[in-house]
Amino acid sequence: MSTVRLRFAPSPTGYLHVGGARTALFNWLLARKQGGTFVLRIEDTDVARSTQESVDAILQGMEWLGLDWDEGPFYQSERFPVYKEFVEKLLAEGKAYKCYCTPEELEERRELAMREGRKPKYDGTCRNRTGELPDRPYTVRFKAPYEGVTAFDDLIKGRIAFNNEELDDLIIQRSDGTPTYNFVVVIDDATMGITTVIRGDDHVNNTPRQILLYEALGYPVPRFAHVPMILGADKTRLSKRHGATSVMAYRDMGFLPEAMVNYLVRLGWSHGDEEIFSRDDLIEKFSIEAVGKSAGVFNPDKLLWLNHHYIKESAPERLAELLVPFLKERGVDPAAGPRLPLVVKTLQERSRTMVEMADGAIFYYKGDFAYEEQAAAKHFVPDAAPLLAALAGKLEALADFSQTGIEALFKEFIAYKGIKLGQVGPAVRVALCGGTASPGIYEVVEALGREETVARLRRAVAFIAG
Repeated sequence: MSTVRLRFAPSPTGYLHVGGARTALFNWLLARKQGGTFVLRIEDTDVARSTQESVDAILQGMEWLGLDWDEGPFYQSERFPVYKEFVEKLLAEGKAYKCYCTPEELEERRELAMREGRKPKYDGTCRNRTGELPDRPYTVRFKAPYEGVTAFDDLIKGRIAFNNEELDDLIIQRSDGTPTYNFVVVIDDATMGITTVIRGDDHVNNTPRQILLYEALGYPVPRFAHVPMILGADKTRLSKRHGATSVMAYRDMGFLPEAMVNYLVRLGWSHGDEEIFSRDDLIEKFSIEAVGKSAGVFNPDKLLWLNHHYIKESAPERLAELLVPFLKERGVDPAAGPRLPLVVKTLQERSRTMVEMADGAIFYYKGDFAYEEQAAAKHFVPDAAPLLAALAGKLEALADFSQTGIEALFKEFIAYKGIKLGQVGPAVRVALCGGTASPGIYEVVEALGREETVARLRRAVAFIAG
């Protein structure tokens, strides 16, 4: 295994968002491509908002997408002694200091700076204080350089530079003793040996402050890649108003994980004109430098197209397993009816999601359905009854009850009767499925089986007669 180490570090304050999932995917792919290590870290220092339910949702989303991690999950809430140790180290080396300014004082100076047209950053009141104020609460600030430039070569955006005079003395420990985000991220990435940080581009402005902390602590600075955000169709940041944003919501809507992975990776990354990628393809072809600089636009129709492709290409046995919970949600017991893989085969070409497949499969398991009124009126005419009855008798005696044998019987039957398939086929379809929109007749007959097919044809004959 190489020395390359990447990480995904979500905050457990909600579900796994599709944007977070894409960031996790990019990190996972690069780690797998380079034979490196993929680390999962849960950034749960926001005790008020972090929940175990959210942790479970994130882990479930990662597992569903197949993004397995090599180390972790590590929890920041369990590492407070480590952060405290590094705060003390910076204080002892004179690279950090205690700030006794009250929130009211800080706000007053901020407002004054804005009135005078100055940048409203901390003015360094306590930066060079020599004595301590033992009875007053304090924060700990990092002593940032006032001069020079902090720059880095972003793997996606290129060279990015910040004048140090624009940065202020970052608070690394709050007055209640808890560490701050920018500080703990650096400590975690440094002590965990992270070599490449791929994250959303909303973190670009945090990067110079973090680089200065790496340098002050004597750790190598990792390479950074800031991924553009995902937008909705209206070119605003993807949110609930654009539809589902939770990865697991897409599972519940009947999407396959491989379709979601394929779609997410193409939101910003490309490899020529290719659209369809297996997992092995992605590992082989992915490069972070090929991620575009502009935001990706989430297109539900494209995701549906990909999902339809993967449903058509998947093994019926695997889809049958996935279909079971969707059928049970609809009150259908798949054990009490045709073999599910056979049913799936008849529906794969027609189903864009597992939800659509489940809806399309119901008629196989509930033979007492009502006929569609218009379809019955049009096709259940008196002349259809003797044809359906004769066909039922033929199918009951058929030796080769395969699609091939069934198709041959139908051709022989219409030839013998001197009719066309269109004169009996729609009536058969309504009898077996309840309406005219269904999979192919021969597929349906094979999946239903001899006994159920004959029973449904005779039920239709009785309906016409009645």
